[in-house]
Amino acid sequence: MEFFVLGERELVLGFMLAGVKGQAVTNRQDALESFLRVTGQSSSSQSLVEAERPEILILTEDVADMISTEVQSWQMKAKAPLIVEIPGLNGHAKGRKTLTDSIREAVGINV
Repeated sequence: MEFFVLGERELVLGFMLAGVKGQAVTNRQDALESFLRVTGQSSSSQSLVEAERPEILILTEDVADMISTEVQSWQMKAKAPLIVEIPGLNGHAKGRKTLTDSIREAVGINV
């Protein structure tokens, strides 16, 4: 299964040590260009063709917030890559639930 990560430079480097390709992004423009390239929506020649696209695209919460409209639009199409959001280097963004909180809410049990 192919993965690709978009996030802070240090986080991307960590994923690359585990063999996951990625792109460091620092602002909305970088994030949007990388997202469009990886999902094959970019009109440039650097856009990945369908066979090269990852099956799972990992975004930090900060990057997902930068391009939230585009991410939501992509998720509504239900096409690969599947988008997974993870906390950035500074932990969860304000107002976001942790995985434990989401499970606790869904199951109704405190573990």
